[in-house]
Amino acid sequence: MLTGTTPARLGEDPLPGPWRTGQGPRLWIVPVSAYGPRADELRELLDDDERTRLQGFVRAADRARYRVAHVALRQLLGAYLERDPAQLRFVRETCPGCGGPHGRPAVAPALLHVPLHFSLSHSGDVVLLGFADTAVGVDVEAVPTTQAAAEVAGALHRTERAELAALPEPARAAATGRCWARKEAYLKGVGIGLGEDPSVTFVGTGRVPAAVPGWSLSDVPVPPGYAAACATRMPEGQDG
Repeated sequence: MLTGTTPARLGEDPLPGPWRTGQGPRLWIVPVSAYGPRADELRELLDDDERTRLQGFVRAADRARYRVAHVALRQLLGAYLERDPAQLRFVRETCPGCGGPHGRPAVAPALLHVPLHFSLSHSGDVVLLGFADTAVGVDVEAVPTTQAAAEVAGALHRTERAELAALPEPARAAATGRCWARKEAYLKGVGIGLGEDPSVTFVGTGRVPAAVPGWSLSDVPVPPGYAAACATRMPEGQDG
């Protein structure tokens, strides 16, 4: 299981120093409502593609969430890499499923002087960012309603479905949220996203994530009403 998975809070904790290899995953949480005004002041950090996508959102809440997430990502990467956040360029890695250019997002290799991978997720008022030496995936989800949890459960691994069925009904929504956040974090780390059917990899619905070969998987503490997880690829020679 991961260590050091309690997130720092952007806006309350200082920006980090340069990235040092071997320091393990580092997580940051950013409350959209609290950090929104600061992100608006720093919106010039975004590049043309990000601005175009930002303007494509119809709802103001979606624009605010996107702005906060991507300004925060640039700030943190700039601090870790000792670069101007506005000058960072991003690429897509090769998809491990089909070989197409739509795998994990990454900093352009020419701008990296240390191995540094990142992942970003947001839901409601919460943005979660993860950074690691190896491939990393993070996910944050609002805890689903009872009806939504029942619909999601049908897509899960057969053992996860059995675990949920054994729970009292009031406990199923939280357990489903935990499971889905773990599954999304793992699949984002792999770089395939929902290109893999959610029923394939078992991550568990209980209080402790299941072991996933080759990966370290942990739940992440986030505000009430949300569930979150982080997955990092284990170094060569180790197993999850």
